[in-house]
Amino acid sequence: MAYFDNAATTYPKPECVYREMDRFYRSHGGSAGRGTHEGAKSAGILIKETRERLKKLFHASDHEIIFTPTATLALNMIIQGMVKTGIHNIYISPFEHNAVTRVLHAMAKEYPLSIRQLKVGEDLAYDIERIRYQFDEEAPDFVIVSHASNVIGLVAPVADIFSLAKKYHAYTLVDMSQTAGLVDLDIQNAACDFAVFAGHKTLYGPTGISGFFMKPDIPLPPVLFGGTGIASAEQDMPKDLPARYEMGTMNISGIAGLHAALGWLLATGIDKIRKREDANRQQLLKLLGEYDFLQIVGVNSEREYVGVVSVLFDGISSDSAGPLFDERGIAVRTGLQCAPLAHKFLGTFPAGTIRFSVSYFTTEADFEALRDVLDEIEEEL
Repeated sequence: MAYFDNAATTYPKPECVYREMDRFYRSHGGSAGRGTHEGAKSAGILIKETRERLKKLFHASDHEIIFTPTATLALNMIIQGMVKTGIHNIYISPFEHNAVTRVLHAMAKEYPLSIRQLKVGEDLAYDIERIRYQFDEEAPDFVIVSHASNVIGLVAPVADIFSLAKKYHAYTLVDMSQTAGLVDLDIQNAACDFAVFAGHKTLYGPTGISGFFMKPDIPLPPVLFGGTGIASAEQDMPKDLPARYEMGTMNISGIAGLHAALGWLLATGIDKIRKREDANRQQLLKLLGEYDFLQIVGVNSEREYVGVVSVLFDGISSDSAGPLFDERGIAVRTGLQCAPLAHKFLGTFPAGTIRFSVSYFTTEADFEALRDVLDEIEEEL
């Protein structure tokens, strides 16, 4: 299989990820915070070291790290909790995932929310001046921005948007599911109150381990409850972070894999990883541009992108085009990619697009396989 679905989950992972997950479970196997025996202690040490590596990678010494099974769950915990504090005016980008928009849609049925989109021009530039006018008209309580679109890979100027939002005393949330470990964002200096990461994407870890950074002084009420291993006599969730938001048994195997992936990332360097992915994206764009029956969506050479490219086929719906790749061993993603708002902005709703996404590990063999399939499709059209 030639793998061009890295925006869903990166594959393959660094070899050290596979080895460490197997080694840890064979050698340890305890549950952190659930005992004083060696297995529990070693799991606790592993979690502590993983938090330290994440803080180093994100330049986030002043933030707390909360582990969750998925980025979707992290976004739910943050958004639902913040809405319950009484915020009303919420701004989002036009590129938010359903993990944001469906939560807001559900909460708006119970709370008086005003949800508005940040202004982005037809040239795909975030219009900071127009956003300022928006904020003057209706001051933001909460600003949520996807750092990079999972449909076209467009990177948002998070620091500029959040710096402006802070002048109105708004809380800020950046969804880094497509950029964590790839785009070097200093979340402290970028005025990020919350930053969500997906361990299985550009952090090159396994599925089942994600989480979020948060400033410890934010009054975020918990929306999930259960055992934490501390203060067990109390029926309220503990005040201490991160225990307040980390209930239940953690995915120790997933954290072991993420720990290894972070070691690989820090040793390799974000700049090197980004440079290779950028080169792979350019190679992908060049290859796709050779075929007249393809139309590349949402590309502007003056904007910043990660390795995600969407296309349309002339005369064929995106869903119908999917099997043409599946049958020939090419992994792509078709349809709306769980981001209908982005497709409405791009004019590709409701059919969506065919999405190709590369990674650090995309090979020449992958590109050659894709070329062969595109040649076959061209002959059939």
